[in-house]
Amino acid sequence: MHIKLSPQRRDEALAVSVAGDVVTVNGEAFDFGPLAEGATLPRGSIDSEWFAGTVSRENGSLRLTLLLPHGCNPSQNVAFPQPIVTQGDGPVALPIDVNALPAQAEVPDEQD
Repeated sequence: MHIKLSPQRRDEALAVSVAGDVVTVNGEAFDFGPLAEGATLPRGSIDSEWFAGTVSRENGSLRLTLLLPHGCNPSQNVAFPQPIVTQGDGPVALPIDVNALPAQAEVPDEQD
């Protein structure tokens, strides 16, 4: 499966997993198994705000684009994400916005 990501400023989180031709986005499963080779499913046919374009099947592989939420100052890997090619079933590792991670609290040095 080939997943392109389209960055968008929003506060929601995104979790994606794959099981065969089923893509689960934030707990909602979308079964693209019936999509024939060479066919394209228009964005308007998919009842989810997370899909940012059509879904197609090329050379037996699904191709789709999902929105990638980010904060107001995204890190480069989120602002310009690389496409993801899944190699099997399971959770999809999405880019992490390192600028949105909380700073680690400093621990004062212990003095004897």
